Amino acid sequence: MKKVFSRPESLRDAATHYCPGCGHGIAHRLICEVIDELGIREKAIAVCPVGCAVVAYDYWNFDCCEAAHGRALAVATGIKRTQPDKFVFTYQGDGDLAAIGTAETIHAANRGENLSVAFINNAVYGMTGGQMAPTTLLGQKTATTPRGRNPAGEGYPLKICELLATLPAVASLERVALDSPGGVIKTKRALKAAFINQLEGKGFSLVEILSPCPVCWNKPAGEAWRWVREEMAKTFPLGKFK
Repeated sequence: MKKVFSRPESLRDAATHYCPGCGHGIAHRLICEVIDELGIREKAIAVCPVGCAVVAYDYWNFDCCEAAHGRALAVATGIKRTQPDKFVFTYQGDGDLAAIGTAETIHAANRGENLSVAFINNAVYGMTGGQMAPTTLLGQKTATTPRGRNPAGEGYPLKICELLATLPAVASLERVALDSPGGVIKTKRALKAAFINQLEGKGFSLVEILSPCPVCWNKPAGEAWRWVREEMAKTFPLGKFK
């Protein structure tokens, strides 16, 4: 029998620690598929900071570097500038990239660093217990907003793609969602385009991935996927921003 589907070479054979229904595992595999298809495994370096994906190196069969919380793009900048022949990307959550790492994100993008970013937006701090994140939706209940996020006290959800789109040095920005099989396919295409941008020296590229977090959202996995599509996408419209 002909084998038509298998684990990517860049993905280790390891049991997952992610919660049931989490989108991180899907995103991990898509990145590995793209790296294999582009033939860049031997020169790929991932930078993963604190967050749910801090142990991505347990799953990825290529070089990884751990960074302090929020500092992934600062670390990636140093690696890329000293080893410009390497393919360097960061894998960051919303609490990391859009909160403690806001300055690193904006300035790396503003400098047009030749890097690729996979930005997982699940609208909550997943690893630390479900607190409000910069991307938490208005009215969304979290461990620190039990009555729902109120703009009067907590402000509005931070829209990273729209924010970075104002910077002239940014090469590309796209927002996709792990909300369906079709969404998964679009996510892979977006990641591949962002990775190719770096290989062609075009500069800073970011893919924002709306991802389900069933446990912190207190929803069954199927309902969490629908919530991404029907609620998150209202606040964070999908599409290409640059």
